[in-house]
Amino acid sequence: MSNTEPAEVSLNMQYIRDMSLEIPHAPTIFSELNNQPKINVDLNIDVNKLNENNYEVTLNLRINADTNDEPLFIFELAYAAACTVHLPEEKLEPVLFIEIPKLLFPYARQIISSNLANAGLPPLMLTPVDFAAVYRSKKEQIVKPN
Repeated sequence: MSNTEPAEVSLNMQYIRDMSLEIPHAPTIFSELNNQPKINVDLNIDVNKLNENNYEVTLNLRINADTNDEPLFIFELAYAAACTVHLPEEKLEPVLFIEIPKLLFPYARQIISSNLANAGLPPLMLTPVDFAAVYRSKKEQIVKPN
């Protein structure tokens, strides 16, 4: 790519790749919702190169909630986008692992929130994620020897 070509990033489509909600102790667990549940959120980003300038970026979220030391729910979501990216190699990885996930996250958060509410669970609004910090952390883990 020459320096005169414009950089281009486009999200061609967004979609739910996989989604699962489990409430293992329903309906009895609903009567035990006296305390705020303990929430654990795991987030990972996967990037797959589809062809020369096309990528699939996937936000993988797993949310576990426990109340009174019992599982309240387990929610898993893989929310993805098919993207076309025309960028110099040195700028590609930060766009795929930071900028595109920033665009996807609000949609994933809404999917999670509405599905939990529709399942009769308390509202959950995930806090915004600092994808740059997530990216730096992952890079540091790769560089550090075990």
